[in-house]
Amino acid sequence: MRRFYYTILTIALCVAVGCSKEDVAVSCEPEVKPFVEGVLLVKFTPDVAEIIERDGLVTRGGVTRSGVHSVDEVLTLVGAYNLERLFPVDMATEARTRESGLHQWYIVRFDAQYSAQAVAESLSSLGEVQRVDLNRKIKRAYNRQAKPLTEQHLKYLTATRSSAVVNDPMYGLQWYLNNDGMMFTSGEEVKSVAGADIRAEGAWERSMGDESVIVAVLDEGVFINHPDLRDNIWVNEDESFGSDSDNDDNGYKGDYNGYNFAAKQGTITWNDVNDYGHGTHVAGTIAAQNNNGIGIASIAGGDTNRSGVKIMVCQLFAGARSADAIGVARAIKYAADNGAVILQCSWGYISGAADEVEWGVGYDTEEEWIAGSPLEKESLDYFIHNAGSPNGTIDGGIAVYAAGNEWAAKASYPGAADENIAVAATAADFTPAVYTNYGPGTNISAPGGDQDYYYEYYDADHARGELGCILSTLPYHISPSGYGFMEGTSMATPQVSGVLALAISYAAEQRRHFKASELMELMEQTATPIDEYMTGKKSYYRYIADMDLVRPMTIDLSVYRGKMGAGQINAAALLAAIDGGGVAIRFPNIYVALDGEMVVAASQYFLQGDTLTYEVSIADSSVVSCEVEGSKLRFKGLKCGSTTATIKANNGEEQNFSITVREGASSNGWL
Repeated sequence: MRRFYYTILTIALCVAVGCSKEDVAVSCEPEVKPFVEGVLLVKFTPDVAEIIERDGLVTRGGVTRSGVHSVDEVLTLVGAYNLERLFPVDMATEARTRESGLHQWYIVRFDAQYSAQAVAESLSSLGEVQRVDLNRKIKRAYNRQAKPLTEQHLKYLTATRSSAVVNDPMYGLQWYLNNDGMMFTSGEEVKSVAGADIRAEGAWERSMGDESVIVAVLDEGVFINHPDLRDNIWVNEDESFGSDSDNDDNGYKGDYNGYNFAAKQGTITWNDVNDYGHGTHVAGTIAAQNNNGIGIASIAGGDTNRSGVKIMVCQLFAGARSADAIGVARAIKYAADNGAVILQCSWGYISGAADEVEWGVGYDTEEEWIAGSPLEKESLDYFIHNAGSPNGTIDGGIAVYAAGNEWAAKASYPGAADENIAVAATAADFTPAVYTNYGPGTNISAPGGDQDYYYEYYDADHARGELGCILSTLPYHISPSGYGFMEGTSMATPQVSGVLALAISYAAEQRRHFKASELMELMEQTATPIDEYMTGKKSYYRYIADMDLVRPMTIDLSVYRGKMGAGQINAAALLAAIDGGGVAIRFPNIYVALDGEMVVAASQYFLQGDTLTYEVSIADSSVVSCEVEGSKLRFKGLKCGSTTATIKANNGEEQNFSITVREGASSNGWL
């Protein structure tokens, strides 16, 4: 987000520094570096990874040597003392982890007196090494607090606000959900356009969110006990809250609501003096509970009658602790392996088109990003191709990133990559927010707030311009009311994540199946065109920090024409396109282990399936049996073989499928 968002420090092509394994440089440079010394992330060839596992790394933990002479020669030279598999072993997902090659990535720790860049070059020259990545540090780009909503104004809103759509008292300040065009008008000046929002109300006629949809928020920790959020926080039912044990054996202890990758613990934190409420603000935009008579409305938070989408907390920052490339990669894979279908990332690298003097150097092309951040690329590929289910609502995952806030004519990576989504920010009149990145790599726009543009709009309870920002949830140490304002592409990004989650929710309710790429195409096809607003000049006030003054500025809107992605995200149009889109979800073919069980929830394969009852007939009952327990079907493998079967609901609909019983089939849970 602008002034509040997180960024990853860009490091381009860090491994080539002119050093050999016979001459590894010793690092004695005192300056602060944007990566961790004494650590490298190395992808070994499959045969070397197999040797390491065979010689000492059976499940988790580390070894001191690889067992391969050429590799160990370098490791000995630099005082290497530990090799640890980067991604913990989770037997439920180990097969696809190995298929993707992620099991080949190792953390190599060595004497920090040796330059990580020099050691990286030495290892890169070996045929036994496929990739080497520095362990980049990740930092917050700005430490300014959010603007809290005062208790006084909260009480005023609660007493006076009414809505025919939702009863959340702050809804009137959420122009990005419902913009009537009247909020930012003063005399002849109009800085608001009716309908310059995400068209939430039209979408809510179809769905307000479904609890089967999980959004992974990679950010600061989320205030999981916030009264407007707590019912929509994801829960790992196989874990125990506060546990110091890995009860579900997935490699992460106590991951009840997600995992704290910064502190390397299951406990999610949000109330340190160095936390700024960013993750909580993002989560509230997506999934604060609607129609509960308090606080704000959200895009996909359900209501008091039905839970909304769930927020999985993948915490990258914890107080003064910052994340690194290891934490980011693990968080991305964790999200895929634990059911998330949307990756919400309000961060990114500096745009390659940004002013280098003011912002630094960023990735300019996708090729540069892939070469400079190979681990991140492979982790994202894993999420994109393994999240969701070919038998469920969505096949594949969607990664949503901020386009960036350097007012640069190119979106930042990773969002600008072909398979990801990069989100630009708009104001309440469809014009680009004055800070937003735009141009190549930008997929879609969404309201992100524009405080400098609305500088002259304020009242007794609001500072200049903050009414033009995005209102959402905050921890109490940031705002005693639990709510406040932020702006930036960080705030536009969860608008898109929320709308996509709402679309998947509606598809789930309609029992429609989509590939992730199909849903992304629909998002762009149904976007609201905004090029007609890219004319003339846009005036705003920019605060110049080093001079402590506010300076009038203008931008030429014509340079943004055709460069804000497909247009502004339109929830109502996207959900309408779900009707008749994709394909109908059908009862899948089933593979059951001999003497094993497979439990299937029949309701997810029939429209309004929760209200139906079912019966199953099996052609050869000597192969498999089935017990019907409400909407649960419990299949038991009796002998190896195959048979056909039919499931019939009491509404008359029936579907045919096949069942195969074999040794070694995966019968370890729900389908």
